[in-house]
Amino acid sequence: MHRSLLLSLAGVLAAAFVHPPAKAQTTRILFLGNSYTGVNALPTLVEQVAESLGDTVEVASNMPGGHTFEQHSTNPTSLALIDAQPWDFVVLQEQSQRPSFPLAQVEVEVFPFATHLVNAIRANDSCTTPVFYMTWGRQDGDQQNCANWPPVCTYAGMQALLRERYLQMATDNVAECAAAGAAWSHVRDQHPGINLYAADGSHPSMAGSYLVACTMYATFFRRSPVGAYHPAVLHPDTAGLLQLAAEAVVLDSLDTWNIGAMDPDAGFTYVDLGAGSVQFASTAPAALTHLWSFGDGGTSVVSDPDHAYGASGTYTVWHVVTDPCGRVDSAAVELFVGGVSVPEGGTTPPRAWCDAEAFHLDAAGAGLLRLVQPDGRLAGERTIAGPGLVHLSVTGAAGPLLWTFEGADGARWGGPVVRP
Repeated sequence: MHRSLLLSLAGVLAAAFVHPPAKAQTTRILFLGNSYTGVNALPTLVEQVAESLGDTVEVASNMPGGHTFEQHSTNPTSLALIDAQPWDFVVLQEQSQRPSFPLAQVEVEVFPFATHLVNAIRANDSCTTPVFYMTWGRQDGDQQNCANWPPVCTYAGMQALLRERYLQMATDNVAECAAAGAAWSHVRDQHPGINLYAADGSHPSMAGSYLVACTMYATFFRRSPVGAYHPAVLHPDTAGLLQLAAEAVVLDSLDTWNIGAMDPDAGFTYVDLGAGSVQFASTAPAALTHLWSFGDGGTSVVSDPDHAYGASGTYTVWHVVTDPCGRVDSAAVELFVGGVSVPEGGTTPPRAWCDAEAFHLDAAGAGLLRLVQPDGRLAGERTIAGPGLVHLSVTGAAGPLLWTFEGADGARWGGPVVRP
């Protein structure tokens, strides 16, 4: 959805394709913060935005006023909530000023406790994604600390420090960052007529909280919040601008916010052994399953397969991996194979896609269609009598499949699809 690149390489490393997480039956999200999370019931707003777009969300929270990471790290309620169940995401929000303090102070008062919380989260469930909630600079800067720390005297100065420190926490802890503060800057610059602040110039107005909710939706699901529910107190035009701001800031810069930091990597290398034989090697040692499509209809489910091509030509090789948490990644490379004298059959690949109900193939002619599961088991098979659109029901869990189609004319095609 957000990155879809196919690179033609003469070299060794495939290009990565990062996919949004498949829709789970229920996405469980825990919020640990303070009043910046509690004002306007942010967890409920996130739930409403997600459910309006078809995602079932269950939220829980602990949001004592002014609470810091240090306090959450020993708070019995926070620790009990972390251990209550396997969470998909745990959102961590520090006290609004602390991350913008001098670095030496932050390294003592903030960073160690961020790591402590992340360690507690992963001790409960290694598949949970910690998400650092980047807050925003105060409307006129931090006047309370301005005299002793001039960089926070303005909104811009305070915001720059908050952005830097939250990104550092995300990077240092292999976690993601919900870039609410960056979306805040975008709206202040592009739509100054939208007031994101409450009367105190610090906490969010309803517009501010809604912007944060849309930013978090885009972070969790890697999909646009455009068209989502919005509170009745917000004008539809205002809500639409806030949705677009969240979409632009998050989805255009996933790497910047470390989104996908815990995803598997489907990269691979290959060596041409000559006479049509190619040796492939996965660079994802922690992957649980592998699916290979060699571009000529051949497939494999081992990590480091060899493949013999029957004809010279250019083939698109796909590698799809899943990790023990069910996260999926895929990579592809266009590979030229020479030195084989048998002519290659077929010229136009059929169009194939998968939705929640079935696999669909726009077949150009007669042939045999097969679907293969990540463990190598056959997921479905059909003999096709002639050209036309074919639907093949698929049962089982969401995730990747490989399809192959061997035409009656000898043409062979295949590739990966992800069932939502």
